[in-house]
Amino acid sequence: MTKQISLTGIKPTGTPHLGNYLGMIAPALSLVKTYQPIYFIADYHALTTLHDRDLLEQYTREIAATWLALGLNLEEVIFYRQSDVPEIFELTWILSCFTAKGLLNRAHAYKSVTDTNQSLGRNLDDGVNGGLYQYPVLMASDILLFDTDVVPVGYDQKQHIEIARDIATAFNVTYGDVLTIPEALIQESVSVISGLDGRKMSKSYNNTIPLFAEPKKLRKHVMRIVTDSKRPEDPKNPDECNVFGIYKHFANADDVVAMREQYQAGGVAYGDIKQELYELLNTRFTPSRERYNELMAKPQHVEQILEGGAEKARLIAHQKLNQIRSVLGVKVR
Repeated sequence: MTKQISLTGIKPTGTPHLGNYLGMIAPALSLVKTYQPIYFIADYHALTTLHDRDLLEQYTREIAATWLALGLNLEEVIFYRQSDVPEIFELTWILSCFTAKGLLNRAHAYKSVTDTNQSLGRNLDDGVNGGLYQYPVLMASDILLFDTDVVPVGYDQKQHIEIARDIATAFNVTYGDVLTIPEALIQESVSVISGLDGRKMSKSYNNTIPLFAEPKKLRKHVMRIVTDSKRPEDPKNPDECNVFGIYKHFANADDVVAMREQYQAGGVAYGDIKQELYELLNTRFTPSRERYNELMAKPQHVEQILEGGAEKARLIAHQKLNQIRSVLGVKVR
């Protein structure tokens, strides 16, 4: 690999939606131009909260089909399922032996749960499993096993990269420059899209628009977007409108300007704007939706793609793990 390595993990915890597309998928796909991208489906990460076998299989297949339908070029990238690369989990144990407990105590996901428990007068670790607590170590293993140079993340995920850097540094202090110290790649152009209720689009808020919803369901979702009570003739502030908050991310620049002017001048009904948004989204994603449906109807084909990607990933992982085993004084395989 002559380019720097970029690694992106996708956790299969729900059906992909427009927020996933704008916030992660589209920016990650664009990295092919400047990096050697590695993408993986983080199915073992999902186990911290998802314990339904059928759902895990379904979401994993949906994630794989989504990325492929949106143009993932298998000739240019490595794309695999995390659980198909056992070297990741061996490295996780190794790295846990170089991870300070205090570092994990400060991890955002763990802190969020313990802070909530404290505010409710419960035991601090109520509802916390070992996977949630060790989550940052598994993520560090995902990253460090592939000599990753950059990890594209939002600001809310930056801490995980900082923890991976701390773990790698602790290991290197003992054994030399074995592990590549990764950098967080914060892409300023990454967009946060509002959901049906105006909050950030998120499965946890149940306010999403599925990426590949069939036309009738897509229109139903769009028509549910919350608006104020202004009449069609009233001037409106587009920056306070949930419909415009989605529209501006998908329309071309001229149409966005024209729509903004209509809002400010008055004379446009929310129902008409929602219809225009629906038509825009339907046109934009119909070709990808058709490809997605084809892939979902061929689970064995998707499985073969993931297995092929795992073979490529394991060639790299096996070599790196042997290097690590060698410096540890453990038998090289």
